[in-house]
Amino acid sequence: MGEKSQYRGQIAELLDKAVAAGNSEGVATFLRAHSNLPGPRGNLELAEAFAWVIEETAAHAPTEVWHLCLKLAATDPERAPVNDPGEFVVFCGIRGLGAVAVSDKQRYADAMAYLKDAATDPRWRAREAVAMALQDLIASQGMQVLTDLAAWVQGADWLAMRAVAAGVAEPRLLKDAAVAQAALDLHRLILYRFEAGGTDRSDAFRALRQGLGYSLSVIVAALPAVGWSYMRELAATRNEQIEWVLRENLKKTRLLRNFPTEVQDVRGRISS
Repeated sequence: MGEKSQYRGQIAELLDKAVAAGNSEGVATFLRAHSNLPGPRGNLELAEAFAWVIEETAAHAPTEVWHLCLKLAATDPERAPVNDPGEFVVFCGIRGLGAVAVSDKQRYADAMAYLKDAATDPRWRAREAVAMALQDLIASQGMQVLTDLAAWVQGADWLAMRAVAAGVAEPRLLKDAAVAQAALDLHRLILYRFEAGGTDRSDAFRALRQGLGYSLSVIVAALPAVGWSYMRELAATRNEQIEWVLRENLKKTRLLRNFPTEVQDVRGRISS
């Protein structure tokens, strides 16, 4: 039995008990114990197994599972700081809320509202959980999610924009041409806001910049014809922050290996 399959069985058993008792502590204790934190990498195999079991269980107990995930996700940064096992519990809780909405469409609006709020969490793993939950929802509900995410790209809500950029930059989703085009359109909106906020030096703005430093390359690799045209358009802005994003994306193997001529062309267009 593979590790992920083993985790599924263990989580399913714990979840059944938790739903029956209305108590999330047994699940939280298991997640903490197997979190791999503190350490450089949380137990992503366990997190994937958890999301899978939540989605399956929500098919017959959506309300109970929703409230259980809310409890798991609710631990604040003071009690579950970065790299603490409790942070992994929060990570799984956020993933779980997305998984419930995949199974129970009536929870979609509630999940999107919660995810938008969680996108501003100071813990980077919590923010990653938001992006991954969005990916699950896009895979399940497609264009509705992408349309709704345009509302996240407003003002200077940099962390919400970062969640959108990271959420849509997933190769398995971009095999669908309509999804890929919507992902590019969202990046256009985000980079327009990003360019306008170029004097911002906040942590949130830097987090968005780091995210854009890889996400654009994923979109361009999936949609090369219009993607490279957009890269050349960005190079013409002569904006320092935009040029940093371009340079970072042009370093990515997915572009260097498959589009060497285009990489050299855009590099030549960026001011030295």
